Amino acid sequence: MGMITLRSDEELDRLLTELARPGETRSDTIRRAVRDAITLARRERMRQESLACAADERDVTEAAAVQADLEHLRAW
Repeated sequence: MGMITLRSDEELDRLLTELARPGETRSDTIRRAVRDAITLARRERMRQESLACAADERDVTEAAAVQADLEHLRAW
């Protein structure tokens, strides 16, 4: 495991205090913030890909055809 040194300013200190959970160390808060940031970035990429698929007429047509082909397999 590596070590990262972070030089914070007043604003970052305030934000870290706001983000911190009770009993959580600053390191834990920063680790959680980085993990949360990557999760949000991945979700945004998936959202953009979904919008692109929804705007692609060929994808929409193919999805509708597959759904129609599988309709008889639905449980309800």
